[in-house]
Amino acid sequence: MTDRDPFAEGECAARENIPAEANPYLDGSDEHALWAAGHEKVAGAIEARESEGS
Repeated sequence: MTDRDPFAEGECAARENIPAEANPYLDGSDEHALWAAGHEKVAGAIEARESEGS
């Protein structure tokens, strides 16, 4: 059995352009919140880089 890291999974999903709505965890769960936080961290950084380039 592997220990899953929802935060890291969310970061990876954002890097792969998977939308935040694709969060696989039950809404309201700790895992859902961690996945969303990881996704937002990476997605926010990507958006900041893109806006600097325009």
